Amino acid sequence: MVLYFSATGNSEFAAERIGRTTGDEVQNLFEKIKTGDFSRMHSDRSWVVVVPTYAWRIPRIVQNWLENTTLSGNRRVYFVMTCGENVGNAGKYLKKLCEKKKMDYCGCFAVKMPENYIAMFTTPNEDEAARIVERAEGEIDRAARLIETGENFPQSAVSLGGRVSSSFVNKMFYPLIVHAKKFCATDACISCGRCVEVCPLSNVRLKEGRPVWGDRCTHCMACINRCPTEAIEYGTHSRGLPRYVCSKKV
Repeated sequence: MVLYFSATGNSEFAAERIGRTTGDEVQNLFEKIKTGDFSRMHSDRSWVVVVPTYAWRIPRIVQNWLENTTLSGNRRVYFVMTCGENVGNAGKYLKKLCEKKKMDYCGCFAVKMPENYIAMFTTPNEDEAARIVERAEGEIDRAARLIETGENFPQSAVSLGGRVSSSFVNKMFYPLIVHAKKFCATDACISCGRCVEVCPLSNVRLKEGRPVWGDRCTHCMACINRCPTEAIEYGTHSRGLPRYVCSKKV
């Protein structure tokens, strides 16, 4: 079974493409994470977890869901991580997670996709994004073939920078950077409530027709990138930057 969490569509596209190649069921974890549904799941085939990269590891909200959910049946787990650049030493922590759950770690496969982290980086325009996704298709298919044949993902050497990024930087990232204080809505807001719908932690609500953010943000960037009128900004950094949502479908 292919499980995925996706805020702006990169991991959804990768998961759907893997599922099409392997003929496996694809399950979106959004509602389970949003509602705190940790009910047991079962699969006779290998588990494939497809997620974005947050500070060189899997998102903590997905980590928490995996730690609290029993995955019965097959004990093999593959991880596919979409990223803007690289996944650092994420594999080390995924292996520890599998050991804790008494499951067999089959490796971590990085797929470079368009950047969506508009809070700190530059998002691509439509043409640039299309070129990056096109290049990624071959890598996604390579991962799918390895899963289909039951081979573990090949593991490459991790640089010192990658080890530091996945350990020290990741630990500092959440308490220092991950908050919603800089989100705001401009006069372009039409009170549609899309930002409320796409938040995986129910951290956005409408007050007098305008979005208000709470203190449970995970910096998935769904609210700002999926706003239909581009009415949401993150401080001054996001001004003038294109919003990114993966538009390509499988």
